Amino acid sequence: MSDRLYNGVMEGHLAAVERALTSYLPKDDSQNTLYQIMEYACAAGGKRLRPVLALEFCRICGGDVQKALPFACAVEMIHSYSLVHDDLPCMDNSPTRRGRPSAHAAYGETMALLAGDALLNRAFEVILNPENRQGLPEKSVLLAAFALADAAGAQGMVGGQYLDLQSECKSIDLYTLERLQMGKTAALIRASCEIGCHIAGADDEKLDAARTFGTQLGLCFQIVDDILDATATSEQIGKPAGSDGESGKATYVSLLGLEEATGLADKRSEMAIQALAPFGGEADGLRNLTRALQRRKK
Repeated sequence: MSDRLYNGVMEGHLAAVERALTSYLPKDDSQNTLYQIMEYACAAGGKRLRPVLALEFCRICGGDVQKALPFACAVEMIHSYSLVHDDLPCMDNSPTRRGRPSAHAAYGETMALLAGDALLNRAFEVILNPENRQGLPEKSVLLAAFALADAAGAQGMVGGQYLDLQSECKSIDLYTLERLQMGKTAALIRASCEIGCHIAGADDEKLDAARTFGTQLGLCFQIVDDILDATATSEQIGKPAGSDGESGKATYVSLLGLEEATGLADKRSEMAIQALAPFGGEADGLRNLTRALQRRKK
């Protein structure tokens, strides 16, 4: 089987996000440094996994992908903000991200902090802008906005980061680690899938399936991240390799060992694929994506 991440349709989603993302960021003629940092943070590339998932779930649920595009870009803004803040000296203190200086390394800690805050708020400005929600039922917009806010807050990413910091240099069990990563990594991936369903007006069966898929894919994604941190080079992953171990962070590898962590990633991957049953053959691209992410080397 090919390790290609996206099929042709999802490559189209990726291209649409790349074209649209910066157009939703604020701009003026004053060369505002804050705006420059926001764009710098979002322009770092990467897989754009979360917005692609939002668009693909909208598509396979019969929705208008174009109407979901502002929501997909908002998801990527939230993700970009989280990376800016994760890299800060008071958090993970990472000097690089995706093979180039992290936002604080390029612009300073204070400006990076403000740019992250601005991206977080800009995401909701975009999805609540009347121009960006034309033709969509109000209920769908509110449900999508709530899913994004819930994933970004104390029950999701912020809560996961809190647990991550609290667990440094401590012995924790698998339950606590999974709870941590359910918030820090899986929450936004799950919300991305859910948002696509809301914009398409999907039924409860498909919505529940999308949530389960997103959760399992998110956990699998993090396990593979932990494996790569322990086994890959800095050049391969675009950030300092081995940094989790050096900072005393609990990871799947430190807790389970490499072999058992790999087995758990396999299990999570299969659970994600099984969750796609209600979508039938329309979800074959997502099945292939799941397997490719499980085998990724960066």
